Amino acid sequence: MFNEELIEKPIDETANHENGQAVMKKVLIADDSRFMRSWLTRILKQYGYHDIYEAIDGGEAIKQYKQIRPDVVFLDITMPRIGGLAALEEIIAIDPMAKVIMCSAMSTESNVVEAIKLGASYFVAKPNFEQLESVLKKIESNS
Repeated sequence: MFNEELIEKPIDETANHENGQAVMKKVLIADDSRFMRSWLTRILKQYGYHDIYEAIDGGEAIKQYKQIRPDVVFLDITMPRIGGLAALEEIIAIDPMAKVIMCSAMSTESNVVEAIKLGASYFVAKPNFEQLESVLKKIESNS
């Protein structure tokens, strides 16, 4: 396993703000585990995110991304039908500015490197969500 809990790529320092506040509220969580989706939803609600959508695989994540254009996406790597890395690649093709956080227990160095190369903003190793609040603040300040 790759030892880093949080990996990030450099992001654009020019932020979009509305009245001095970062604007970001819609979140899409794609994970085949109902438990993990529920757990992440509870955590996100504690941080003030209430407009949360769920997908059970990468194909559904791509479809929902096109429909709802979420401000941030959480993608698991290992999902049935279409996995997280393939979904990431498609989402970035749709929207090169998409904010995608890979969120997986499969945090091998090769997975982390591949995710960042494909356009992920961050990689958070499940179930280590202690740094999630700081990741969300960084994404909001750079939206």
